[in-house]
Amino acid sequence: MARPVELMLTFCALLLTACGFVVPDPVEPDTTSYSGMELPEIAETDDIVRHLGYTASYNHQTLCPDWVAWELTAAEAVGTVDGQYSFSRDPAVNFPKASREDYSNSGWDKGHMAPRADMKWNRQALEESYYFTNICPQDHEMNSQAWRKVEELTRRMARRYGSVLVVCGPIYDSTVHRHIGPACVHVPDRFFKALAVKVGEEWHTVGFLVENNRQSRSPRQYAVTVDSVEAVVGCNLFPQLPEASENEYNWNIFNR
Repeated sequence: MARPVELMLTFCALLLTACGFVVPDPVEPDTTSYSGMELPEIAETDDIVRHLGYTASYNHQTLCPDWVAWELTAAEAVGTVDGQYSFSRDPAVNFPKASREDYSNSGWDKGHMAPRADMKWNRQALEESYYFTNICPQDHEMNSQAWRKVEELTRRMARRYGSVLVVCGPIYDSTVHRHIGPACVHVPDRFFKALAVKVGEEWHTVGFLVENNRQSRSPRQYAVTVDSVEAVVGCNLFPQLPEASENEYNWNIFNR
């Protein structure tokens, strides 16, 4: 037997049709998952850590992740879980590893790679985003302006296309690295982020290279091809995607 709500909806649709209105077919949300396709090429020496919301390759020399990867779906991009969480050492990572003492009074933000706003779909995922496996020293203005704008663009892409694959991490250009804290956490010179979305039957990608200093330009000014990012970081970021999708980017796809 039809439920009252279903009968009411049917009646409303018939009434609108009788009055000359066109009632569109219901649109089902895109539940397609590309889980696993967000992972970069993994080397035998990589220390891979898998958490509910992201996967990271942790570097025990820099005490930062080499990369963090995750798939963000449309539903996850509008998560509402919240709460207060403390930055903490990752229990799944062996020593040496970063801690709160390394960042204390350092003048650098504890910068999320996979942002907390991408993890608000689940309490465990949100809590695990505060592990130092997912954190790098970031300039405060860059973190709160330029990097945040790229993060917001990423969530828009997830909501628009149903899913976005994301890989990001630090870049060290200098031969002599800045350090913070008693464990000597390396301070990155730049950060990269690479996005991939499937539109129809085609994959589209774009990369971003953002300097770790005071700035707040728009994402468009940091945009590059994923091939360009891979040349800098020395890693195949989307090994399962067509190579042709990485050697150019269509900004109109991402400027939505």
